[in-house]
Amino acid sequence: MITELGHFALILAFLVAIVQSVVPLIGASKHWAGWMAFAEPAAIAQFLLTGFSFAALVWAFTASDFSLRIVVENSHSAKPMLYKISGTWGNHEGSMLLWVLIVALFGAMAAMFGGGLPPTLKARVLAVQAAIGVAFFAFILFTSNPFDRLAVAPFDGRDLNPLLQDPGLAFHPPFLYLGYVGLSMAFSFAVAALIEGRVDAAWGRWVRPWTLAAWIFLTIGIALGSWWAYYELGWGGFWFWDPVENASFMPWLLAAALLHSAIVVEKREALKSWTILLAIIAFGFSLIGTFIVRSGLLTSVHAFANDPERGVFILMILVFFMGGALTLFAARAQAMEAKGVFGIVSRESALVLNNILLAVSCFVVFFGTMWPMVAEMAFDRKLSVGPPFFDAAFTPFMIGLGLALPIGSALPWKRGKLGRAAWSMRYAFVLAVALALLVWVMQTGRSALGPIGLFLGAWITFGAAVDLWSRTGRTGSLARLFRLPGADWGKAVAHAGLGITMFAVAGLTAWEVEDIRVAQPGEPFEVGDFTLTLQDVRRVQGPNYFSTTADILVEKQGSHVALLHPEKRDYPVAQMPTTEAAIDYRLMRDVYVVIGDQQANGGWVVRTYIKPLANWIWGGCILMALGGLLSLSDRRFRVAAGARKTPKAGVPAE
Repeated sequence: MITELGHFALILAFLVAIVQSVVPLIGASKHWAGWMAFAEPAAIAQFLLTGFSFAALVWAFTASDFSLRIVVENSHSAKPMLYKISGTWGNHEGSMLLWVLIVALFGAMAAMFGGGLPPTLKARVLAVQAAIGVAFFAFILFTSNPFDRLAVAPFDGRDLNPLLQDPGLAFHPPFLYLGYVGLSMAFSFAVAALIEGRVDAAWGRWVRPWTLAAWIFLTIGIALGSWWAYYELGWGGFWFWDPVENASFMPWLLAAALLHSAIVVEKREALKSWTILLAIIAFGFSLIGTFIVRSGLLTSVHAFANDPERGVFILMILVFFMGGALTLFAARAQAMEAKGVFGIVSRESALVLNNILLAVSCFVVFFGTMWPMVAEMAFDRKLSVGPPFFDAAFTPFMIGLGLALPIGSALPWKRGKLGRAAWSMRYAFVLAVALALLVWVMQTGRSALGPIGLFLGAWITFGAAVDLWSRTGRTGSLARLFRLPGADWGKAVAHAGLGITMFAVAGLTAWEVEDIRVAQPGEPFEVGDFTLTLQDVRRVQGPNYFSTTADILVEKQGSHVALLHPEKRDYPVAQMPTTEAAIDYRLMRDVYVVIGDQQANGGWVVRTYIKPLANWIWGGCILMALGGLLSLSDRRFRVAAGARKTPKAGVPAE
């Protein structure tokens, strides 16, 4: 009964979304207050109905209701409860229901917390958001119904993909979807502003919190996915430039560009056209990511489905929304005339450079991701574009971004002097160079990658600290420092997180040690500065798997470091093996061990990695997300635009 009610609630939410996408638009064009006001209760009702539908599906998984096809294909009665719950979104149909739930969530939040928006703009934003919901409700109900029943319910299910039975991946999709779908709000604001024919400083201030929230969730989601790949897949890496990894990374880059571009709109009423275009394209890349994951067009370990019919439906959604928005953008070009002028050397120009580097790097990733498909369709050639291409093509843009960031932050608005900004960063530059030279002298092998990464990371981090301190004035004090707005602190912390992540990636790549050998039980072997001994290999039974578990002692200079237990698991229901790496996490390095197959001589294949600074990668991501949260906590985002009363006769607020 609960699942039937969930299905019925989903249909009702679809109908509410249809009405919500039409009535407020008509009301805004006719200035009918009642019709515009309909958007708010409709958005909340749509969210409540979709939430009930999703809760019903969660109940079906937790209760092991094997009359539902989706539960049979993605669950098992012996599976731990956490993975029964995460199985709700660990498949195509359930993940799409989560997708549309988040669309409705953001619409409801805009309805509840958008009291400061002009009524016409608010009505149009909620109508556009509902239109996105309509498209995906239709997609779910007509091609991907999670409440599809079986005529005869089996005794038990087929289990969830063992790779997804992990705490990190249980939380990775919800955060990633909050980021993906959060960009729909920036898109809705952009389209609503185009319909209204007005883009001003107030619009820039309204759109920034929604974009910032989406960027924070994307940052957390990508970091969780990277961490999962690091410890779960057993290959020792944190990023492989997989098509699905790229599908989440590209919107992140564009969202970062949109955040900085919206600042220029808010402060100077410049870059209006570019900011609107970024808002449209950023959400477009979220739709492209959804298409890549679910169409079967590109193969990936992360892909949800390989159904061309579903892919065509998503492609139609992409074409409709992107084509419509870009057509409207072209028609309203005259309404986005920039008011603010600025010199070549200015904060505005630095943010333009930031946008160019981020946007071009995004399109480089897009080109590398899609080129194998283009080559096969156009030239009948099967090509593979892997990490070497992306590393070579993408890295220069990030180096340029890192070099320009501290000086760009120090430039004043409108016009400035490059020499003065550079001079204000002299201590940060000298310290960064000194650290890089110190590491260059101390390291073995004399690779330039590590010192260059340290220089960039230190340059960005120290530059962020200098920029933050400079905001306390000539007579800077700690008391004034801690009274600075949340946005200032958020900017500094996020930039520092980026610097730390850059350094960690370069250091890990440059100084990693790898060893693959056949280890005999009881015989120690050396890897870097560590001595490892395979003590035992035993058979262990888990809740829904069998495991071959090794005991490997790790020592350094005769002192005990850790006893690691790498595993090879076999899931009999899913008939799939997995590799579970054992990792000794430390601040400056990880010891990463993987057990392989037994050999004819009685030994076991053991792969060992010494990974310096690995945890700094995710520490930097945490700092970036924390910086976003600090910026989002800034009181100006909550009250500055909202406190303004809408002037009569459509005059922009001053």
